[in-house]
Amino acid sequence: MTRGGNGSAEGGRRAAGELESQVLAVLWAADGPVTAAQVLDRLPDGLAYTTVLTILSRLAAKGLVRRERAGRGYAFEPVRDEAEHTAAGMHALLERGSDRLAVLARFVDTLSREDERSLQELLRRHETSRDL
Repeated sequence: MTRGGNGSAEGGRRAAGELESQVLAVLWAADGPVTAAQVLDRLPDGLAYTTVLTILSRLAAKGLVRRERAGRGYAFEPVRDEAEHTAAGMHALLERGSDRLAVLARFVDTLSREDERSLQELLRRHETSRDL
């Protein structure tokens, strides 16, 4: 498989949300708010500055990032950390299913033994904290 000039397979368009995910990953890795130019510098490929600015604006409109004035432009930072963002996405997917128990059962069936043990430990801690 070759990569086209826009970074996608076979020179086609990127999958929906791929750029947003890449930009969010840059923001999560940053120590604080970053400008569009700083995001651009940390992304692979030869993206245009305006493309990065558009993605950041879309993320802000969706409430996933906040922006603050930084000179003549803006600096951006994520509203939630990566774990919180991913958990919210998992919860949204769970809400879409008509049979929550079946969805949860299928999810648990796909866990590695290590992830299953981690989940059991988290549930035990969660139950203990509820009892307090």
